Amino acid sequence: MSSRDLILARVRAAVAGVPDVEVPRAYRGTASAAAGAEGLVELFAERVRDYKAVVHVVAEPEVPALVARSVAERPARRLAVPGGFPASWLEQSEIDQVTDEPRLGAADLDAVDGVLTTCALAIAETGTIVLDAGPGQGRRALTLVPDYHLCLVRADQIVAGVPDAVARLDPVRPLTWISGPSATSDIELNRVEGVHGPRTLEVVIVV
Repeated sequence: MSSRDLILARVRAAVAGVPDVEVPRAYRGTASAAAGAEGLVELFAERVRDYKAVVHVVAEPEVPALVARSVAERPARRLAVPGGFPASWLEQSEIDQVTDEPRLGAADLDAVDGVLTTCALAIAETGTIVLDAGPGQGRRALTLVPDYHLCLVRADQIVAGVPDAVARLDPVRPLTWISGPSATSDIELNRVEGVHGPRTLEVVIVV
């Protein structure tokens, strides 16, 4: 018997005959309707800026021009673009689109200038973006290795709080929760950016 089997056997013996305990799942959500769509957009934009991310709020017809301007000013020429990303949003961008088919290795991802994605949803209260590897998002490595991430969020994807997000997300999908650019601090509180993900996060909220 392995150590794992031994430990599990002891746990089963210890809980044998213990009645099942109901775990409450009715977490208190935040009434999204109370804030209104416009209020959620404003709060989300404010919280994302607090994380030192670049934030734009634009109408959908303005998205192609804004994306083109953002990547040109970086400058970012070679960008990873996951399958399912809206082609119309790239109509004005002069970039070399790098696809992930076949899958890019870590060195290939490190060589691109950045990544463009959509998202699964966003949380106003915490300024968090959630990716679930759906259309336009790609696998997790695409947004963790490149140094620059430009993420587009539709206004109707913004929910009020974390319980609202959990209620809408599929728990079996690979979820990546992003709250601002990657940053960490050592014991002396020296801030270091870009260690665990993109050094620069730019968010476009499409209203």
